[in-house]
Amino acid sequence: MADRIMTVNAYTTLDLLDGRAQAHEFEEQALATLNVSAPRQSPEHVTLQLELDNTDLDHLPPHADSVTMTAEQARTLAGELIEYAERVETTEE
Repeated sequence: MADRIMTVNAYTTLDLLDGRAQAHEFEEQALATLNVSAPRQSPEHVTLQLELDNTDLDHLPPHADSVTMTAEQARTLAGELIEYAERVETTEE
């Protein structure tokens, strides 16, 4: 991925996902990187970052989106991910 904004290494959470950017004027698909992190020293928040491979995008400049969450918000998100993952697994069986 050229012009990468996020640092991607062996510790990156997920580095090859199917990504999509949607706006009123366009919709584009590209490979994506998703990372979850927290500061190493005195962490006060969890950060979730998403970056689409800009070599596959025509309408968006290179960028990465991120959200910062409290520990409680991160646990709520984790619970939702588990719930929906179980639903998908049940359907696949």
